[in-house]
Amino acid sequence: MEEKQNNVWFVTLVLTLIAGYCDSITFVAADKIFSAHVTGNFIVFAYQLIKGGGADAWIKLLTFPVFMLSVMVGGWIAARFSNKHFLLLIEGFVLLIAGALAYGFCYINNTEVTWPMYVVVMITVFAMGFQNAYGKLFAKDTFGPTTMMTGNVTQFALDIRSYCNSGFKNADFLSGIYKGLVTLGGFLLGCIMGACIGKLLGLAGMVLPGIAMAICYFATDKSKA
Repeated sequence: MEEKQNNVWFVTLVLTLIAGYCDSITFVAADKIFSAHVTGNFIVFAYQLIKGGGADAWIKLLTFPVFMLSVMVGGWIAARFSNKHFLLLIEGFVLLIAGALAYGFCYINNTEVTWPMYVVVMITVFAMGFQNAYGKLFAKDTFGPTTMMTGNVTQFALDIRSYCNSGFKNADFLSGIYKGLVTLGGFLLGCIMGACIGKLLGLAGMVLPGIAMAICYFATDKSKA
């Protein structure tokens, strides 16, 4: 049981780091596109639309069919492999492809909006669709959603309130606070890292979460998958 909890802690931290990282790096280095929490693109699309945006605004909506296709493919993969963490390995592989393509297109320290940039971004969105599918299919494998934090913040606030009301004695609520710190802290750290790497390396920095996901896969006890 303790080993399983360690796996949940580790997987939650890695996935939240990667989600925050990918969201930030595509936002910073790729025309303000969210790759992990794609509903944010509705807001960016609406903002750019009223500012007179052209095709660069409308292409934000392309993230939704790409994301939905990825989730469906992720569900298909999960149903055919007994090791559920294999879906995360595929995600890491797709992220590595995105980073390699960005490097091949020389998209480093380049803020120009080009079609290769959008190709790399859509590949990243496709990868993050796998992570969202994993979170829905195997919800007990993490402390909460790893790509969108609103629900986690809500639960974190409720746990703090309940722990205070218990006179700081209820260990269950304290455990919930610890889980919230891992989830929210991991996402925040990933956002900061993604923004910094995006500024320095552009979308080529996408190779880093790909490597991290591979490490997550091989470091997890696959015999319990």
